[in-house]
Amino acid sequence: MDVGARLKTIRKHKGLSQRELAKRAGVTNSTISMIEKNSVSPSVSSLKKVLAGIPMSLVEFFSLEATANQPRKVVYRADELLDIGSNEVVMQLVGKDHPDRSLSFLREIYPPASDTGPDMLRHEGEEAGMVVRGRLELTVGDEVHTLTSGDSYYFESSQPHRFNNPFDEPCELLSATTPANF
Repeated sequence: MDVGARLKTIRKHKGLSQRELAKRAGVTNSTISMIEKNSVSPSVSSLKKVLAGIPMSLVEFFSLEATANQPRKVVYRADELLDIGSNEVVMQLVGKDHPDRSLSFLREIYPPASDTGPDMLRHEGEEAGMVVRGRLELTVGDEVHTLTSGDSYYFESSQPHRFNNPFDEPCELLSATTPANF
């Protein structure tokens, strides 16, 4: 997907200038411009911050329009999961087109030397997850935790947090957040 072109189309459709979107999102005009020109690939946290100025969720941004008459899906095959990650981080969302989702359930893969971006994440709700393979560094507030396969976490998402893989092997985890803000 061309993230820059999609952002520009949505911004124009909402009647927002780059300056107005930047002001609403709390970023610089040049940030919006560089994303729209695909000069930079925004991190998940950066894109989420920009989309909050529209307002729009990551799922709305990345998913295609679902038709109203489709039957409610129960099973989502591996190739049907929507990847809402950025850069090298894979974040596959389960149930992207499920109406009125109350939680986001993700399969996440952090290659070596990857993270959620330089900014700490912060949003309403709760977050939980379990490392399936590899190791992960989780920062919540001022505390840094190293998790290994089988370890899990649960915290209030309003606390500043960040995910980082400074290790030599990929890390895979399963996670859930409430409300469904992905």
